[in-house]
Amino acid sequence: MPTAPNRSASPQESTSSGSALPLNMTGRGRAAHSNKAGRFETESRELIDDGWGTIDELPPVKTEVQSETARHVITKNTSPDLPFDRSINPYRGCEHGCIYCFARPTHAYMGLSPGLDFESRLFAKPNAAQVLERELGAPSYQVKPIAIGTNTDPYQPIERQHQIMRGILEVLNKTGHPVTIVTKSALVMRDIDILSDMAQRNLVKVAISVTTLDRKIARSLEPRASTPQRRLQALGALSSAGIPTAVLAAPIIPGLTDHELEGILEVCKEHGASEANYILLRLPREVSELFKDWLLREAPGSYRRVLSLLRSMREGKDYDAQWNKRFKGKGPYADQLAKRFQLACKSKGLTPRSLKLSCDHFIKPTCGGVQLSLL
Repeated sequence: MPTAPNRSASPQESTSSGSALPLNMTGRGRAAHSNKAGRFETESRELIDDGWGTIDELPPVKTEVQSETARHVITKNTSPDLPFDRSINPYRGCEHGCIYCFARPTHAYMGLSPGLDFESRLFAKPNAAQVLERELGAPSYQVKPIAIGTNTDPYQPIERQHQIMRGILEVLNKTGHPVTIVTKSALVMRDIDILSDMAQRNLVKVAISVTTLDRKIARSLEPRASTPQRRLQALGALSSAGIPTAVLAAPIIPGLTDHELEGILEVCKEHGASEANYILLRLPREVSELFKDWLLREAPGSYRRVLSLLRSMREGKDYDAQWNKRFKGKGPYADQLAKRFQLACKSKGLTPRSLKLSCDHFIKPTCGGVQLSLL
């Protein structure tokens, strides 16, 4: 079939059936082996061998980064499930390639696949710091903590080169604006100088997300994220620098990683975490198919048990997006998981989200393109 008009003609494009791509085409360090077209596309393509060379000879997929000029960077939300009402995403897509990532479906809005495209065709916002300073300086802006890392990871590998997150932190530090950060990357240690300065004014808290302590499972689930041991090192380094830290056990995958919950909380407490939270595996839209493909490929013996337990907490479905249910699920197994978490936190001296960041140090910027008053 012909290619959709807004997609490039590349052998790495989607297949009409969503079937697995050749292994060496996905390349080492890619979680998704499918690149099915986004749900808004009217046409798709199917890989065929035309006789000029086999599909197996195709080169591995490389990461491509496209610059995107941002007009706004602060995103508002009114979700009752979230402890924040505003966030920033320095990047679209995430090179970490976590197969379970609930943000994958957002790539469909870009005319791209939530599969391989999400982890290999990325968008960076190089002007994010400048736009942020302008938005913070708006006369109507009211300060509240900004959350970063709630959609895609601000410290994914391409941050080493682009340093967009560091620029954002420099603006927040200069203006005395509070921020919470969630990451799976040890790269966060690069910014300890800024974060420790902000911590002295109670302006920052960093949560390290840990899915499993099993290095082998982690490498398959989260192929380009930092290893569990490196995340623990980051947790220790941040804590030693006086930066408040938390552990986010997420996602909890029933029948595969849920038995590690207490162990994750214990070792993170030993590395300095003072707060903890957990989130049940979420499989919205295209993520469901991608995750099932991964299970069949990487853990076939756990396939039925994982889906059975998950559906028991989602009213028989792969996912339930209802507020107050989507993060923790419901039912006997969900209740048991919640009780285990509470007991583990109590025995290990961890608390739920409790640190309230200060909004008293905010100084509205007067540069960055802010319109001055005519009075």
